[in-house]
Amino acid sequence: MGHSLLLADDHALIRAGVRMMVEHIDGFSVVGEAEDGGQAIAMAAKLNPDIVLLDITMKNVSGIDALQVFKRDSPHIKVLMLSMHGEADVVLDALQKGADGYLLKDTTLDELPLALTAISRGDHYLSSAVMWPVIQQAVTRSKPDHELTQRQLEILRLIARCESTRSIALGLGLSVKTVEAHRAQIMKRLDIHDVAGLVLYAVRHGIVDIDD
Repeated sequence: MGHSLLLADDHALIRAGVRMMVEHIDGFSVVGEAEDGGQAIAMAAKLNPDIVLLDITMKNVSGIDALQVFKRDSPHIKVLMLSMHGEADVVLDALQKGADGYLLKDTTLDELPLALTAISRGDHYLSSAVMWPVIQQAVTRSKPDHELTQRQLEILRLIARCESTRSIALGLGLSVKTVEAHRAQIMKRLDIHDVAGLVLYAVRHGIVDIDD
């Protein structure tokens, strides 16, 4: 069964290019195009797409405003931000407001299918070009509602900083198998099953601190 997509971008040329790329990705099809956030909201209500590819800067209703409406009224719709803005504060704002992924418009061609596949299976996707800047800009928020131990929080923080399993083991004086066991338990407790998703969780909940 294929996945339906709604494209929202105020540049017709960009929409045409993305549509052409999507047509070459098995299992995905574009069912509609919107010129701004308001139109995207109205079309999504009629078409009920699985995924919305959403630009940030659009006339009338912005992509961020539309994102918040989708997450409030249609939480089953996955939202992949597709933007020219790679600034950490812009990306972080989108993630904190519920974006399931963030992809830069100037990324390589092979990233779009990777992002769509991840989003469609319930995982998250974050362009490698913005991942570390976002982590560096993350600030401490209120205590998240999770049941992780202090050791698991410590390991999650290191995972979000892109530390390898071996590096984490050496730094904490643990075996690689112990770190892998902790990571598996973290994923199980948070119901997150990919590293990108763990990074987004850590950023959204302030587990990663700018001074880490």
